[in-house]
Amino acid sequence: MKDLIKNNLIVELHVPNLEVVKDFYSKLGFSVSMYDKSNDKELGYLTMTRSDKMGRTMLNFYGGDERVYNQSFFKQFPRDTKRGYAAEITIVTEKVEELYNAIRLELKECIVREIKVLEDHDHKWKDFRMIDPFGFYLRFTELIDWGQKF
Repeated sequence: MKDLIKNNLIVELHVPNLEVVKDFYSKLGFSVSMYDKSNDKELGYLTMTRSDKMGRTMLNFYGGDERVYNQSFFKQFPRDTKRGYAAEITIVTEKVEELYNAIRLELKECIVREIKVLEDHDHKWKDFRMIDPFGFYLRFTELIDWGQKF
C-alpha cells in the first residue's frame, strides 16, 4: 500500500448555510465531528471528516448565515463571486469508483467531470470532479505518489 499523505494543512471554507454543508458532504461520506451552531453574537463552525484506509480528510466550515459575507477579507468581493475560484480541493479516497457510483445520480447536477482513468508516465489513477453547493471545486481521486512525481 502507498504511504498516507501527512501534512498540517487545515482548510476552512466560509459558507452562508451550515445545514446545506451537512446535507451535501454527508452524501460524500463525511460525518460531523464538531458543530457549533451560529447564534446572535457569533457565526457557527462545523467540522466534517471522512475516513478510509488512505487516511482521514477533515474540512472546516465557518459561517452559517448572511453575516459570512462581512468577514474582514471576503467582504471586499461581491456576494455573487464564485467561492473557491482558482482553487481545487483534492480529496484522496481508497474507493473512488465506488464513491462515484454511490452519488452519481443523486448529485448529478454537481458533477463537472465524470470518473475517468488518468495516466501520467508511470502512474495511472481514477478521479472525478464536482462543484459543491457554494461553488467550491472538489476533486475525488485515488492516491498517486505525489512525492515521486515532483
